[in-house]
Amino acid sequence: MPVTVPTTPYPGSGGTLDVSTGLTYPTKAERARRNPRVCLLFADPLGDGMETAPVAVVQGHAAVRDSDLQANADRYTRESMIKLPDANKGQPKFVLKRMAWYYARIWVEITPLRIRWWPDRSMAAPAEEWRAPAGMVLPDSDPAPDGNPPSAWRKAPVDWRSLTEHWLANLPLTDLTTVDDEGFPLCVPVKAVGIHNDVVGLEVGAGAPELLAGPACLTLHGHAARFTGQENHTLMGTFEVGDGPPRFRVERALADWSLAGSRASTAIAFLAAGRSLKPRLKAEATRRVQRVPKVRFG
Repeated sequence: MPVTVPTTPYPGSGGTLDVSTGLTYPTKAERARRNPRVCLLFADPLGDGMETAPVAVVQGHAAVRDSDLQANADRYTRESMIKLPDANKGQPKFVLKRMAWYYARIWVEITPLRIRWWPDRSMAAPAEEWRAPAGMVLPDSDPAPDGNPPSAWRKAPVDWRSLTEHWLANLPLTDLTTVDDEGFPLCVPVKAVGIHNDVVGLEVGAGAPELLAGPACLTLHGHAARFTGQENHTLMGTFEVGDGPPRFRVERALADWSLAGSRASTAIAFLAAGRSLKPRLKAEATRRVQRVPKVRFG
């Protein structure tokens, strides 16, 4: 069953597209280690200054990297400070150095195998397409650590029905992920047209790839143009086609880590997350037979 959450991409040194997740909340990485078929959707126009932002869907092979936690933390500290300078603006470095629970990272390196792109989110016309050469040698992930992964650190919302109506009305971006006929997740931008009896009506561009009925997820998200936080929610369920327009039947919502609102409220939420996640840091480093990485600024 596909699970899609907003994340921040970085170019890898070997032609990969890389994303990261915290060592203290490694679920995304463990999913990719179990099943390396992944998809990245580049379709978020917020803050790019463009009137019409292009859309790209990248399906690829994931390799999880957690065999050198210090190098991972150094890379994330360096590159996130450059890419998202407003996220930590005004925070003294001595405070940031105490946040290893956040800067300790697992990287997921994604080798593109198929890329399709459109001029904008309407996906009105068929895509342009590129495929990787046949016979590519794909890298393996680092070995999985011993022991059991940590349990969920946040509870999923019970009252997701009323919340979903609010999210649909107030968040600017909606993306649908299904599974294609090659077993890869396929994520595309869609427009939600309301919810009734746990069913969200959808509008999908005429030039979008074929979307197969079956297990799916709907991701609702948004952030300020200058990135200081984000709000995102993932709904799990089933994509249905047939009589009438396409639709998504909601079964449940996943727990999320949104940091929305004023800078003060975002900071408070971030510190609260730290109190929950910090105790996991040493255990997760120990599972990988490594020391807890330090937050270093070069």
